Amino acid sequence: MPARAKAPKLALPVERRTLENGLRVVLSPDKSSPTVAVAVYYDVGFRSEPEGRSGFAHLFEHLMFEGSATLEKMEHARLVQGAGGTFNGSTNSDYTNYFEALPSSALELGLFLEADRMRAVRLNQETLENQIAVVKEEIRVNVMNRPYGGFPWIHLPPVMFSSWNNAHNGYGSFEDLEAASVGDAADFFERYYTPSNAVLAVVGDFEVDDAMQLVERHFDGIAGRPAPERPRFAEPLPVGEHRAVQHDAMAPTPAVALGYRVPHPILEFDDYLGTVVLADIFAEGRAARLYRRLVVERRLASHVSSYVGTFGNALEMRDPTMLQVLAYYAPDVEVDQILGAVDDVVGEIITGLEDEEVERVTTALASGVVARVDNFVQRALTLAGTEQQRDKPELINELPAKLFELDAKQVIRSAEEWVRPARRAVLELVPGAPS
Repeated sequence: MPARAKAPKLALPVERRTLENGLRVVLSPDKSSPTVAVAVYYDVGFRSEPEGRSGFAHLFEHLMFEGSATLEKMEHARLVQGAGGTFNGSTNSDYTNYFEALPSSALELGLFLEADRMRAVRLNQETLENQIAVVKEEIRVNVMNRPYGGFPWIHLPPVMFSSWNNAHNGYGSFEDLEAASVGDAADFFERYYTPSNAVLAVVGDFEVDDAMQLVERHFDGIAGRPAPERPRFAEPLPVGEHRAVQHDAMAPTPAVALGYRVPHPILEFDDYLGTVVLADIFAEGRAARLYRRLVVERRLASHVSSYVGTFGNALEMRDPTMLQVLAYYAPDVEVDQILGAVDDVVGEIITGLEDEEVERVTTALASGVVARVDNFVQRALTLAGTEQQRDKPELINELPAKLFELDAKQVIRSAEEWVRPARRAVLELVPGAPS
């Protein structure tokens, strides 16, 4: 067998600073393109929402585009687009982020815009009611009126987890959303949207000293407040298999989602990477073991996928999280046939996984990391996220080599320790209304 290629090397410059108000800043200059990316991560996501306020982190993301300290509604969008840039934001389990891609000549504009909304958000009853209506319509479109809506990210966590923080619906219930007041929103901003609870990442065509002068010009004057205490998310490992059924009147065929707890994403990072590789061995590509077994050989399923994290975002998760396996199958197939095939494949991995198969997967994963962070926006998001959750933006350079270091023994250990029927959550999706 030919010798394995060396791990792709990344040597992206990473500069870290902290302002007096607590804002953490990560800079990565790159003159390969006359563009810049600006990203801000706030340490608040679905899991930080207080009980009775489900969906509030996502609702607040919408409100943050409705006006800031000096800008009226839609001014942010007008200024970015007028400069030839793009912008967006997202809410996840463990963060909310906002970002812009701009020509390098507009770097100060991007920094001003993010500082302006970190300084203050415009809140009134009309804006709040409007954005509650927008979020409710988003839920109707993406969850209530779509086949497999919310499957499995909304419905699998309460099967696996028991605490409010880990198990509740991050999109939010209509009752909780409608109960939100302007005062609640103001309190949320005051609590979570403080510089000491945020990370700013800037990537692209700039000089570090010049960029820091601009950062200080726009962010230094924002009053610092103590970062809120993060809720405790830890839960004991499950004892026994947990099962639940979700009915879906619009789904054409049944489906099943399996959840397996994984090692601590930060404290046990090498072991955690073993489960990330295992997920791809299961179902990434037509050569993957579960795909071959369920789709090609036995024709039990039409589609199979597997990933770690709420949305496959393995590097953006705190503990606890899951390795998930999804399968969509024909009505004449029993769910236990799917589960039996999964267990068979896990057993075969434990007894017969070779380094060559692991090398194929880790090479693809490492190459994917390099390709992804070649994009300035993705690089800024990665740097901000790894600083926010791990205090280690340098991980962006270390990750390809860490993946290459994994071997079959480590992945087998991950399968033996974590992918056990007695520890899994099983969510069966059944077409049709409940009887």
